Amino acid sequence: MLKINDLKVNYGGIKAVKGISLEVAEGSIVTLIGANGAGKSTTLRTISGLIRPASGQVEFMGENITGLDPSSIVSRGITLVPEGRRIFPDMTVLENLKIGAYLRHDDLNEDIEWVYDLFPRLKERHWQLGGTLSGGEQQMLAVGRALMSRPRLMMMDEPSLGLAPLVVKDIFSIIREINKKGVTILLIEQNANMALQTADWAYVMETGTITMHGSGAELLADERVKEAYLGKRTTQAQPQQ
Repeated sequence: MLKINDLKVNYGGIKAVKGISLEVAEGSIVTLIGANGAGKSTTLRTISGLIRPASGQVEFMGENITGLDPSSIVSRGITLVPEGRRIFPDMTVLENLKIGAYLRHDDLNEDIEWVYDLFPRLKERHWQLGGTLSGGEQQMLAVGRALMSRPRLMMMDEPSLGLAPLVVKDIFSIIREINKKGVTILLIEQNANMALQTADWAYVMETGTITMHGSGAELLADERVKEAYLGKRTTQAQPQQ
């Protein structure tokens, strides 16, 4: 569905992404893990059309979409749930959802009800201002707003950031549910353990390059990944005194 070939992105003199290549198969959940500053968010923003690459190609459903504007990217079926939610705080839950469908000109009620089925708390608070919601509810609203464009590929940037563990569990359950409904997911996540448990395929990104890739299960079991991203060190036998 999505192919990135030798993508390079610069911020002034800084090479943020240094020629990465990756693929996202239709119907899958793919995760990109790595430390802060590795270039993960820059990659998603480039796919979304928010940043122009220095070189390389982004291909979606066989079409070269490199350098297209964000509206053109959304119209092709790609949407981004940005880091930090970025909901409209002075608009109601319902108004935020309708903003997500700004390119559509058909009836929205069926999709609004689907979002409310996924997130019953949003239905309970549909007239509440977005800025008065809890962090978890704002994340649900950001996901719901993205779904209103009827995406084929949903990209998510740190959906669990700053959320309580129980809410994180709920968010990942919803990610799996959305995927089952036919939406392909490309996920950036600091919680590498949850991301790798959820993903069909995973990439590790370090300082602008892809250093490892494999199934989520394979990387979850890899000792290098365990030590670097899961907080688990390989234990060694201690010499006897």
